[in-house]
Amino acid sequence: MNAEQKRLEQPGWKKWGSYVSDRQWGTVREDYSANGASWDYTTHDMARSKTWRWGEEGIAGISDDKQNLCFSLALWNKKDPILKERYFGLTNQQGNHGEDVKELYYYLDATPTHSYMKMLYKYPQQEYPYQRLIDENAARGKDEEEFELLDTGLFDENKYFDVFVEYAKGDIEDILIKITVHNRADEAASLHVIPTLWFRNIWVWGRHNYKPAMWQIDKQSIQLKDEALAVQYLHQQGNGRILFCENETNNVRLYNVANKTPYPKDGINDYIIHGANTINPGKEGTKAAIDYDITIPAQGEYTIALRLTDKDNFGTDFDTIFEQRINEANAFYNDLQAEIKDKDERLVHRQALAGMLWNKQFYSYKVEQWLEGDPAMPEPPKERWTGRNSNWRQLYNDDVISVPDKWEFPWYAAWDLAFHCVTLAMVDPDFAKQQLLLLTEEWYMNPSGGFPAYEWAFGDVNPPVHAGAVYRVFKLDASIKGKKDYFFLEALFHKLLINFTWWVNRKDNSGSNIFEGGFLGLDNIGVFDRSSPLPEGMREEQADATSWMAVYALNMLHIALELATFNKVYTGMATKFFEHFMYIAGAMANMGEGDSGLWDEEDEFFYDQLRMTDNSIVKLKIKSMVGLIPLFAVEVISKKTLEDNPVFEKHMSWFLRHRPDLAMLVSRWYEEGKENKHLLSLLRGHRMKRILSRMLDETTFLSDYGVRSLSKEYHDHPYVIKQKDTELTLKYAPGESDSYTYGGNSNWRGPIWLQMNFLIIESLRKFHYFYSDDFRIEYPTGSSNFISLKEAGTELACRLLKIFLKDENGKRAVFGNNEKYQKDPHFADLILFHEYFHGDSGKGIGASHQTGWTGLVANLIKMKNSNP
Repeated sequence: MNAEQKRLEQPGWKKWGSYVSDRQWGTVREDYSANGASWDYTTHDMARSKTWRWGEEGIAGISDDKQNLCFSLALWNKKDPILKERYFGLTNQQGNHGEDVKELYYYLDATPTHSYMKMLYKYPQQEYPYQRLIDENAARGKDEEEFELLDTGLFDENKYFDVFVEYAKGDIEDILIKITVHNRADEAASLHVIPTLWFRNIWVWGRHNYKPAMWQIDKQSIQLKDEALAVQYLHQQGNGRILFCENETNNVRLYNVANKTPYPKDGINDYIIHGANTINPGKEGTKAAIDYDITIPAQGEYTIALRLTDKDNFGTDFDTIFEQRINEANAFYNDLQAEIKDKDERLVHRQALAGMLWNKQFYSYKVEQWLEGDPAMPEPPKERWTGRNSNWRQLYNDDVISVPDKWEFPWYAAWDLAFHCVTLAMVDPDFAKQQLLLLTEEWYMNPSGGFPAYEWAFGDVNPPVHAGAVYRVFKLDASIKGKKDYFFLEALFHKLLINFTWWVNRKDNSGSNIFEGGFLGLDNIGVFDRSSPLPEGMREEQADATSWMAVYALNMLHIALELATFNKVYTGMATKFFEHFMYIAGAMANMGEGDSGLWDEEDEFFYDQLRMTDNSIVKLKIKSMVGLIPLFAVEVISKKTLEDNPVFEKHMSWFLRHRPDLAMLVSRWYEEGKENKHLLSLLRGHRMKRILSRMLDETTFLSDYGVRSLSKEYHDHPYVIKQKDTELTLKYAPGESDSYTYGGNSNWRGPIWLQMNFLIIESLRKFHYFYSDDFRIEYPTGSSNFISLKEAGTELACRLLKIFLKDENGKRAVFGNNEKYQKDPHFADLILFHEYFHGDSGKGIGASHQTGWTGLVANLIKMKNSNP
């Protein structure tokens, strides 16, 4: 067991971590408007002057796990109109494809206890082009690419600083900080490096009276006092100027009313840039910064060392501890990557996991308090009580949570989180389990049984993937620790049972076992917005919603059978979910006399359909990811499992004898596979072959970089549906979204999404586990090359990895045609994990730091190099 693994077993090591958001402005929880216009109520321009209610933001920020105290980096190149204290980006209305961060930063390394972390921020030496980025993107349509920071030319002559921020823990309450600035230009350049420390303001709202404090004790040190913290000092090794102000809103600037202090939150900004009298001469406050005004020679570097600690001096062991933590991080990843031999795969794998670990955030949102407002603040508008999230008054979040990314998605999302945990469990299974449990707590779940979807609308419906993540994490945890955590599995099963019942009661309006999930995370894949209400009496019966529920039933069946190994009372629950899966399978195939179900015999594909008021059906014949999701509903039950659960086998056999119509719909239940295994699947052999034939066809779904979300056949021949005087069109769009649905920043009309491909690969492996190598499929379709299902999954994984790994010319598809990214040694190995990827070129698009589910590339690399 290496040193980091030992720390994972010790309490307290995760108290301090990368828990500061990249963006607090523009979030729902800071929005107190009547109309819920979050992007307008708080802005980037306001952020430097406004005290936040629910959380904090910063560059390379860290905090304790309740975010009482925060530390982050500020910079000034002596050209900008403001300090660079937070990342800049476009709001949903400003971006031609929705919200978009316009900065260059990279998460390079991290251990699960945050004992060592490293990130990089690239800062231009010329004035940052805030307004130009807004104007250029405003002038571009949805058919054009976004205007990025690199497009401004500010990096063309390498006139920028590479700012590396590293953290190493000497102990639980002892955090060593190293900031190394490289001047990449061929001439000397100056800047201010301004490490900043502040208390989150919890005293001004009228709910807490206690106010912490910090003050200067000598030229090298700041002392802190907070009843909730053991950390008491920030020491510097150099001679930067120590500056103080208060973490209080500048009311004069924002609202033209009197300030409570002459030294408000933006006091340090105004002092450094304008020489204003806005820092406290008494050398005390609730926000402090150490200002280093430095000049770095051409191609030179400068290092700053600080220590946030419970010790009263800087000490002499700084370099020793840093070296030790770096070596321990290397040892941890060397053990984790023992099977991964390729150097580039190891680099991508490690950076993917670094992004996952950096994208943890302290998330505070107490909806009851948010709705009613705070005693010392103006009363919120009455509209809030019937507006966004008003029926989630039980929601009381105050935890460190894994988020998709901390700028474009600085909030948790239910189905994203499930995928996060599958990756996080590789390095920290206890944290993964805690996160999965968190979402099922009473102060998270709605009393009705629904999971909170995400901050913008907790009541939206995401695919029910939680149970699948629970079982994956349970198995991975057991493989790492050598024992099964039945307490975790049992606790989750009971909460999942409530959520499953919610789905059955809320999303199957006709009781037909055909589900109408609505949005389901698939954004604008359909010909119309699936979350919008249909005319009265009509409903959309969804192939994906129904398939997800079949997956849910199979996951619950598998969990129940696992639990039955130590408590036979769960045998009955296994029977319940077996039967429920059978009913869903039957409904998808044939819902009644004259009804062919969601499978279309002519096209041999699954489609959504509209059920009209007269009970007639209009099939939405769109070949999209919706029709591939039935592949995910597959599980294999071994003969040994049935022998260990004879009551379940008896009940199952009775059901199959009495419902042969349903038994025949499930893939060869009566035919045992190799090693006496049985297959449960929505797809019989023929249907599976037909779907795989389409999915693996390079003229439709299969790209060089994975499976597209929409068939390419709609590129030249869009899908059109006419309803009375309305004509709706759906066209293949392999890159950015051409639709304003969901703000226009989402696109399921052709790009590659890693998490859906991950589930496809898993399903292929499950089918192979049953069918073995004897079952061969043509790959790609039309090639006359036949391989096993497992080999097909591996080939698909390799296509996905081509997005990130260097090709024979040393280029990465994720970078597109950007020569700076591809060839510059200071860019070429800095990986971005985008939200999705171009369906034809593999270029990264969408949110640029969404390791939330693109971090699954780490699982794919591990899968490719193992042989389960």
